[in-house]
Amino acid sequence: MSWVAGAAASVIVGLFKRRPEAKSGSRVYGLISGVFVFGVIIITGAALKSHQWTQPIAGEPTSVSLLQGNIPQELKWRPERALATLQSYMELVRSTDSKLILLPETALPMLNVDVPPDYLESLAAKAVQNGGDILFGIPELDPSGDYFNSVMSVGTAASQRYRKHHLVPFGDYFPLRSVLGWIMKLLHIPMSDFSHGAQVQKPMQVAGQKIAVNICYEDAFGEEIIRQLPEATMLANFTNDAWWGDTVASRQHLQMAQMRALETGRPMLRTTNTGVTAIIDPSGRIVASAPEFTTTKLSGMVHGYQGSTPYISYGNAGVLGLAAAMLLAPLIAARIARPRQ
Repeated sequence: MSWVAGAAASVIVGLFKRRPEAKSGSRVYGLISGVFVFGVIIITGAALKSHQWTQPIAGEPTSVSLLQGNIPQELKWRPERALATLQSYMELVRSTDSKLILLPETALPMLNVDVPPDYLESLAAKAVQNGGDILFGIPELDPSGDYFNSVMSVGTAASQRYRKHHLVPFGDYFPLRSVLGWIMKLLHIPMSDFSHGAQVQKPMQVAGQKIAVNICYEDAFGEEIIRQLPEATMLANFTNDAWWGDTVASRQHLQMAQMRALETGRPMLRTTNTGVTAIIDPSGRIVASAPEFTTTKLSGMVHGYQGSTPYISYGNAGVLGLAAAMLLAPLIAARIARPRQ
């Protein structure tokens, strides 16, 4: 979309910019070229959008519930509030019979090794009772001593995990630790030194679907999302946007998720701490969303999809090629138009 906006703007500028030294014939040539390029962009986009690139998988849709705990950021990491947060999410879990239940990023505000065993057993028992699985965000301590921002599963399928790969500077990790490490010690920012998960990870096979998991702003990077495609049948984003308060940031983040659904032809399940929790269809349209800053659940029936879109197949190669062509075209045109000596 950035490329289309830039290309369209450059064409418009080219149409109205007058150069005294340019001959009338070259101006007409530029006008025709600009209109042609702009027309190709619009017509090609409309034609590609009209094609059904992916198809729903045969069978019944999957019942899903996305839980929104609405835990204030200033309270989220306080040790004395941890058990209250666990109880809040347990009550939401018990209130739904959906086959697939999603809890947001770091919904359980403690290391996986510190979660009471009976709590995880209760989550697993509820998932089995519903005939499906529960996915939840949690900070993970690996036996090697590394920390990860993870999503884990319990339920009918074997336990699985996804570890966040694209970390946010100063949020997930502290850059230039050898130089700026004293700031981290001064601020006492919890969970601010996560390690990178593997660059390529398999989709989670849960509740009869293959879920391409991404955490927080990983859904801003389309080429990273398609690493789990076309195998995945759904996308799922686990987010905590409480950092930004009641600003446009959470709604802008939702728009990024809509783009990932559209370019992959997959539904996106978006579970957040404070909003915007939403179900997005493969065309990028919001099917349902929960009100922000409320403790609630969002439930619906969602079909898994299969097939490949051009973006799944080629990623950003297409738009980079077009950008290169636009840089070369004026050079070629100028060389052709240059009078022979």
